[in-house]
Amino acid sequence: MRNICLLGMTGSIGKNVIDVVKSNPQDFKIVSGCFNSNVDEFSKLIKYLPDLKKVLIGEKSLIPSLKNQYPNIEFYCKDDGYEKIILTLDVDMVVNSLVGFEGLYPSLLSINNDLILCLANKESLVVGGSLVLDNLKKHPSSRLYPIDSEHSSLYKLLNHYSKDDIDSIYITASGGSFRDLTFDQLENVTLEQALNHPSWKMGSKITIDSATMMNKGFEVIEAYYLFSLPLDKIHVLLHDESLIHALIRMKDGSLIADMATNDMRIPISYALYEGKYHSTNVPKLDLESILSLHFRKMDPERYPSLNLAYDALRKGKTYLCVLNASNEEANLAFREGRLKFNQIEKVVASCLNNHQVEDNFTYQDLQRIDYQTRLESRKIIENLKQ
Repeated sequence: MRNICLLGMTGSIGKNVIDVVKSNPQDFKIVSGCFNSNVDEFSKLIKYLPDLKKVLIGEKSLIPSLKNQYPNIEFYCKDDGYEKIILTLDVDMVVNSLVGFEGLYPSLLSINNDLILCLANKESLVVGGSLVLDNLKKHPSSRLYPIDSEHSSLYKLLNHYSKDDIDSIYITASGGSFRDLTFDQLENVTLEQALNHPSWKMGSKITIDSATMMNKGFEVIEAYYLFSLPLDKIHVLLHDESLIHALIRMKDGSLIADMATNDMRIPISYALYEGKYHSTNVPKLDLESILSLHFRKMDPERYPSLNLAYDALRKGKTYLCVLNASNEEANLAFREGRLKFNQIEKVVASCLNNHQVEDNFTYQDLQRIDYQTRLESRKIIENLKQ
């Protein structure tokens, strides 16, 4: 039995985690967790969380009414710290599905306390990949299992073959909401259009990142840290159907793929069961119903954000913190109508070009750089509006 702390309870990943857990009550209990302010969604989910004892929320003003409604649960605001829900109640597994830089701290906290970390928060590795790896080495009892469908697939594939036999790996990409548009046609696209993803149901931030392809750039960075492969061996391949999630090319030229229904409960189950296969309620992929599979070469001019991610990873160090913070701000500005879609990468590129790199950094340094980059990004966004 694993006692789980679920970070990001009301988000897309969080709800899928709850679905997997409620189907396997003999193996898992969600005893603590956090969400920001979506009380309505929390109220719908609470009936599936009989073991929940402690919850951290983003809006302090919501605590009194929540305490009245759920007297058997202890509620805290985020100022009280993630320690309140992670380092209590005999938690031995943390599922981190937070969005953004905020997820890095609880990832490090989990690792440094020898807990199992099931990671869906991309930014933990994008911003702090080197810190995460260093702390994993210092705490060998802790383990990290990726929840992204692509990295879960790569984890499965790479576990079965020696790195000496592998030539390269491929991460597949749907191409996002605007995959059939040219770059010039992106000038006046709307938020509603951008959120209409062709394959996956995800949160709004990650759906926009998918449309710009920054999400795939983040996944390249994640793969670099997770699997310790040279960057020139990590490739992105456009795949319309999102049924093949990753491939590895062997040295003899053969390709081996991991193929599954595009349902996040599959990688979530694989992570919760710590790299073991377990039955799920996901409908099995019917190969006979698939008429064809389509693949396309990635066009770097069409998706400049992907190039920005590659360049930031090549430079490394604190460039990756700038990459994430500027993208978060630009993504938010587009969702709030303050920035055009095709200006997102302009904000990111400008911040990267202006950055003064720092070689040796701590988590506190990253906090400072994250804050400074956000201020700079907001100024750039205001200038672009004029």
